[in-house]
Parts: sequence; structure tokens; C-alpha cells
Amino acid sequence: MINFIKKIKIPHVFTLLTIVVFVCSLLTYIITSGEYQRETKQVGTVTRTVVVPGTYKALPKHISAESIIISEEVEGKATPVSLFGFLSAIPRGMEEAADIIFFIFIIGGVFGILQKTGTIMAFIQKLLDVFGHTANLLVVILMVAVAIGASTLGMGEEFIPLIPLFLIVSKKLGYDRVFGLGIVWLAAESGFAAATTNPFTVNIAQGIAEVPLNSGMGFRIIFLIVALTITILFLLRYGAKIKKDRSKSIMPDDDFELSEHSFEKVEFKKEHVIVLIVGAGLFAFIIVAVQEFGWWINEMAGGFLLIGFCSVAIMRIPINEATKAFVKGMEEMVVAALVVGFARGVQVVLQDGQILDTIINNAATQLQDFHQFFAASGMLVFQTTLNFFIPSGSGQAAVTMPLMAPLSDLIGITRQTAVFAFTCGDGFANMIIPTSGTLMAVLSIARVPYTSWLRFVLPLFIILFILSLMFLIIAVIISY
Repeated sequence: MINFIKKIKIPHVFTLLTIVVFVCSLLTYIITSGEYQRETKQVGTVTRTVVVPGTYKALPKHISAESIIISEEVEGKATPVSLFGFLSAIPRGMEEAADIIFFIFIIGGVFGILQKTGTIMAFIQKLLDVFGHTANLLVVILMVAVAIGASTLGMGEEFIPLIPLFLIVSKKLGYDRVFGLGIVWLAAESGFAAATTNPFTVNIAQGIAEVPLNSGMGFRIIFLIVALTITILFLLRYGAKIKKDRSKSIMPDDDFELSEHSFEKVEFKKEHVIVLIVGAGLFAFIIVAVQEFGWWINEMAGGFLLIGFCSVAIMRIPINEATKAFVKGMEEMVVAALVVGFARGVQVVLQDGQILDTIINNAATQLQDFHQFFAASGMLVFQTTLNFFIPSGSGQAAVTMPLMAPLSDLIGITRQTAVFAFTCGDGFANMIIPTSGTLMAVLSIARVPYTSWLRFVLPLFIILFILSLMFLIIAVIISY
């Protein structure tokens, strides 16, 4: 399998995602169209549009010469995606993902300011001075911190601007760029899958499934510890292997140049400490506000801007210089931000052709005929596969949980188990699916080809998938 992946030549990320959008457009002519009725539901502080179980109905397709070129709506029928529907899917995907795209631009700009202040470089060098002779300990500390942030607060896109920092750490410690990316992204997705209190996945899923919010946390904490331990050992083993023999690297011919990032020695001053304290305090407030006040992307972006403003004031940077740093930081996020819009185009064409509900209905119908163990495992397989089409955790919860929750009642497993199958399928799949805008964004920033990353991460994904199956079986046995 790994050798087969090695031989595959993957085109540029924009080309790859455009091909996926085109293939999904063709599928709208093949897969039966259908739809569920939907209703709005208050989940915590957020209003979600969810499907109504038992309301699925198949729709006849309307296909004509005109509809193939230009979309033609006919009442009571579904129209497959037209040529112009395909061409406009990516722009519409960018429109739908505009909040995330601009959020990435803004936090990129803010981190550009922090780079200008020297705070980030000084802090990294301080860490390396303290832990430089115990590289494994530093890697463990960083991965645990990232995993906790992802698991408790749902951090994902927030890590994108940090990728260059982890690459610098990896280079200083003598590893490769895949290792540097692995420090942050493997830890983040392990934490995201465990979802101890993740407001964007487990809280939404539990709210829709009518399960008490944050209930069953102990089980998920144990899962987080086991999954993160496996992930850390996997990465450290890879690091030890490439330190011993550089040719064992996933990217052996990469010179690991980071010429765009400064390596000059920066003295860790008291102003840097103040910037870190103020930034950490404001960031903590942002995260609390997400859970307590219903803040979302726009408010979070405003909070990050405040961090940038405070940093400029503390370090007394001239406004023009700060502005240039902000723009430079945004420029480095261009590909990462636009990838999110390209990836959203996949969901756009599936909704246009009205085949997404059919895929979900067929899976739910098949699962109810299986034994409890196999049904729970099937839920995990289904959620993992569906993540290719709906890489948004909150979006996937809104679409699937209204069906998976009553289905779990029919097959004799708890709704909590159905939620756990969702969080595992949603989280770990983000390590490998090319339609995840965030994954493709971090790969672009780290300059790691998708095929190289897949060769590296696929064995770990398989291990964590099997681990999820084992915990699901335990969940069924103990009626979790």
C-alpha cells in the first residue's frame, strides 16, 4: 500500500480539489437524488439546521440539454450539476467559507505582527535553550499542549499560522519538515477526535442527540490519553529513525530550507514576556467567550486583532512597520485560505445535485440491520467516509446526528456511543482526506506534498482507526 502511494503523482492542491469537485458533479447524474425535511434547532448558544428523521424521499432527476449546460430548476425534481454549476461551485464554496477564509487571513496577519516583535522567535529559542538537550521531552510537551487545546476547545484552524514555528523547532532539533508538521497536526487531530469538551463537535452532537452536554467525559479522556500516547510514540519513532539515517525520511531529498523565516538570535526581554502574557490572556478569553457567549469566527477574529494591537503598543512598533508585517503575514496565508474555499466546493455540488441526503439515508438504512457491535463499527466507517464529503465537524454533526441518535435506539446502543463514533470518524479522518481545507492548508504552508504526507500518516491512521473500533466495542459492552 505504501509503495503504491509513493508511485502516485498528485497534482497541485487546487488542481486536485477541482478534479474532486468535477467527479462529484458527475456523481449527481448517477446517484439517486433525494432530500430530508429540515428544521432549525437551538444547540447551546448556536442555532443549527438539522434533518428530520423519517422524512427522506427520493426525487426524480430532471435532465435536459439546457440543464446540462445551465442549471434549470423544475419543481419537485432534482437537477444534476450543470457545466456552469460545476464552474461556479468553487467561487460559491469560497463565498460559503468566507468567514473561515478571512479568519485565516487575519490570524496570519496577527502572527506576522508577533513575528515582527520578535516574541515568537525569542520564545522558541528560550524553549530550545531549556529543552535543547532533551528533544523528546520538548516534543511531548508541545504535542500534549496542542492536543489539549484541540480536544477541549476545538482548536484547528488556529494552529495554521503556527506551522512555520513548529518547522523551525523541528529543524533546530535535527528532524525534517514532516516531523515538524507532525508535532502539531498529529497531536491536533488526536485531540480533536477524542473531543473531551470540543464545542464544535461533541457539544453540538450531544445537543442534537439530546444527551447532557459534556457527559461521558471520563471515557473520552481515557481515549485521549491512549490515542495521544500512540501518536507521540509513532512520531518519536519516526524522528529517531531519520536522525539515525536521513535517507529514511519521507522526504529524503528535501534540503529543509526555511529561508523565509528568521533564525537570528533574539534576546528574550521583559517586553516579550508581557506580550506572551497579554496574548495568552486574551486568547483564553476568546476561547471562554466561544463557549459562554456564543462567539464565532467573526468575534474570534476581532479578538485576534486585539492581540495584534496590544503587541504593537507593548513593543512600541511604528504603525507603518506593523502594517507591513500584518500584510506580510496575510500574504503567507493566501494559498492556505483559498484551499478552504476550493474544498467547500465539493459540498456545494453534492447539495446542488441533492445526493448528499441519499448517501446518508442509505447508510442509516443499512446500519439498522446489523448486530450492535457491527452497527457501532459501521457508524464509525460511515462517519469517516462521510468526512470526505462534509469535512466540517459541526456541519457533519448537524446532518448525521438527527439520524444516528434514533438509529442507535433501534439497534440497542446508547446515543452516547453514537456520538463517540461521530467524533472519532470526524477527527481522525482529517489526517488523510484531501477535501479537508485545513489539512491541505497546513500541507501547503509546510511544503509537504499530499502523497508524502499520506505515506507518513496512513499507518498511524490505521492504528488509530482500529483503536477507535476497540473503544466502540467497549462502549457497547458497558452501555457507555
